[in-house]
Amino acid sequence: MEDYNDTPQARTKLNPFLSAWIHPKQTARYMIDEKSIGFAILIMSIGYIGSTLSGLIDPEFSDFSPWLMALLCVIFAPIAGIIGTCLSTLIFWLFGKIFKGTGTFSDLFKGLSLTAIPYIVLIPLYLIWLITSPETLMNTSSIETIPWLLLITGFVSFVLAIWSLVITVGVVAEAHQFEIWKAILTVIIPSITLFIIFFVFFIILMFGIIGFSMM
Repeated sequence: MEDYNDTPQARTKLNPFLSAWIHPKQTARYMIDEKSIGFAILIMSIGYIGSTLSGLIDPEFSDFSPWLMALLCVIFAPIAGIIGTCLSTLIFWLFGKIFKGTGTFSDLFKGLSLTAIPYIVLIPLYLIWLITSPETLMNTSSIETIPWLLLITGFVSFVLAIWSLVITVGVVAEAHQFEIWKAILTVIIPSITLFIIFFVFFIILMFGIIGFSMM
């Protein structure tokens, strides 16, 4: 993940959909310097289709048509992408200032759009699942054996999540212009903090519900 110091002419040859996998920092710099917010939203819109499709594996959606839910995922993917990326951008922008990061909100927003690229891989997998066995997509508990597509998509989703995290660290480091270890802390600290806050809130809520039910 070396710094990207090529000329602007060289940067125009980058294809973010390909280069983000191997050179996240260089691709982040290309996005920041050469691409618009609109292009970043386009990347998010495509990538979040795969991400939202993974949320269909839930028995609560079993009463709905799989194809209808897939269509809704396509429609709402841009909205989810913009909201999700704005939130993560705000968090990493603020925490990056602790380590004297110089990145702007716009820089991080455009760079973090790259984290959606790995999830594009999920789109053809879920399309195959929808075509071959739509009835099991949203209700895997209804059958005795685990669908082979569930195993594949589960494994691929795990790998893609890890790779998306790697891209996130590279983007934060490049946008803020600081070392990788600072980028790792910028990503990990707020993530752990938010997890603890939500966990404590969940415990308090559960005890409140239990206490209310016993009254």
